[in-house]
Amino acid sequence: QVQLVESGGGLVQAGGSLRLSCAASGSIASIHAMGWYRQAPGKQRELVATITSGGDTNYADSVKGRFTISRDNAKNTVYLQMNSLKPEDTAAYYCAAQRWGIPYTWGRGTQVNVSS
Repeated sequence: QVQLVESGGGLVQAGGSLRLSCAASGSIASIHAMGWYRQAPGKQRELVATITSGGDTNYADSVKGRFTISRDNAKNTVYLQMNSLKPEDTAAYYCAAQRWGIPYTWGRGTQVNVSS
């Protein structure tokens, strides 16, 4: 089973940008879809963005127009470009491999903190 490792989190001021990376231990080309999730303290984990093996993407309304998910199958890596960050984007961000919309493998997460 593929293992996932997230990186790229950190502290940024509101309006700034970060790019998160999710590196897989094996090929992601055949994985049905990859997703980025986030969990803020005291809140449930929520889906932020997904990208299918065919390149179709979907976003939560709260991040549409600001975040972009992409994948590089040659590098077995999925990215989340986050622009115009807001304090409410502060959370631990996780990537996951999905099958029919259901995550079945998770990374350990990377923390994103956005200061006002």
